[in-house]
Amino acid sequence: MTGQSLSVRRKRAKPRQPQTQNRLLIESREQLLYLLTQACELEHGLMCEYLFAQWSLKRSTDEGVTEAQLERIRAWEQAIEGVAIQEMLHLALATNLLIAIGAPPHFDRPNFPILSGWYPPGVQIALVPFGERALRHFIYLERPENMALDDAEGFAALDAAEPLTDGSSLMSVQQDWATVGQLYRSIEDGLIHLVERDGEDEVFIGSRRDQARWQAFRWAEITPVVDLASARAAIDHVVEQGEGVRGEWRTAHFGVFLGILDELRAMKAADPAFEPAHEAVPAYVHALDDADAPVAIIQDPRTAKAADLFDAAYETTLQALARYFVHTSENNAQVEQLARTAMRIMERVLKPVGIALMTLPLTEDPEGPRAGPGFTIVSPTFYLLPHRNAAWRVLRQRLGESAARARELADEGLPALADVATTLDELQTTVAEHTPGADADRDD
Repeated sequence: MTGQSLSVRRKRAKPRQPQTQNRLLIESREQLLYLLTQACELEHGLMCEYLFAQWSLKRSTDEGVTEAQLERIRAWEQAIEGVAIQEMLHLALATNLLIAIGAPPHFDRPNFPILSGWYPPGVQIALVPFGERALRHFIYLERPENMALDDAEGFAALDAAEPLTDGSSLMSVQQDWATVGQLYRSIEDGLIHLVERDGEDEVFIGSRRDQARWQAFRWAEITPVVDLASARAAIDHVVEQGEGVRGEWRTAHFGVFLGILDELRAMKAADPAFEPAHEAVPAYVHALDDADAPVAIIQDPRTAKAADLFDAAYETTLQALARYFVHTSENNAQVEQLARTAMRIMERVLKPVGIALMTLPLTEDPEGPRAGPGFTIVSPTFYLLPHRNAAWRVLRQRLGESAARARELADEGLPALADVATTLDELQTTVAEHTPGADADRDD
């Protein structure tokens, strides 16, 4: 790598012309649903990528950085966390779009790394600690349409393939898209086409009652999708906040990461020994059967317990979110409690446990590599809890089990997890208070 910034390289480079990104062919609700599920998976995966990088950052001068460097690291962390939170918002908006056209929420995705086959060539998702490679990968994924950039080293694309379809298939088919913006703008064009052909009443058949609401998540940008105008507004928000394709990219996610990369390269040039993050790897308690590459298996017993706690809390978050979107006879207070439970776990459980994992050894060698959270995905049926009374009891039990594990780890030398245990205890109590009565309005 040279000392040039990416922005300079982009101005001087001329071996490739920007690719013209044509819109995808959408002639049916099924094709639209398929692409929206890919959008949900992409937002979900990007959020995990950004959180992994954020949590890998160093947090003390005891970790080999100066006060001035630590101040800059903290600014980077704040910026990355802001982007990750916006990805959560984008996932909520994409879910509203799904529900508006008659589909259930979609929180499933492949396990990391996702390097080939699942998405179109060039779209790959993997957990990488903060650094130049991670930032170049984020910039590539968030780039505006028609901007020619190569992905970071280690994210090699497969040869492009064209789908064999004329739009007449009754079943959905994979179509290749290159950027997040191209995917969402194609979805927008598909909605316009279907509305012109079939009418808004035939396209937007979902209920606003089943969609994410700002009162539950405290995001003013969340509005129900009920017609073409509200759908286009949601898509505009996602694209402009991420890539700035119709706005100013310097303030979008693309520009945020580009600015951080320029700063990092300048600081590394001034001090080649500067390392702002732990060299952690995504690590797993058990082997995965759907990852695109071999994964690291944890060998240290305490680290395995911490990773297991993280995955259990992550699973509970998805269960609460899924129930929020498929609620039945819950009242407004109960529905909002489901959203608050998911958000509180993300803020006060996943973050501290993820940060703690970044300091723990992968093996029994204390000087060996560090273990990072893997965001393990199990069978999708674990996340959808469709039966009301059982769903609330599952959530309550899982919160209690996770609290006990956090207390156990706090006693084993991870004192920061004592606060995690307290948070989980409080959530268990609150969920119990909101749990519907066993004989009241049974829907299961």
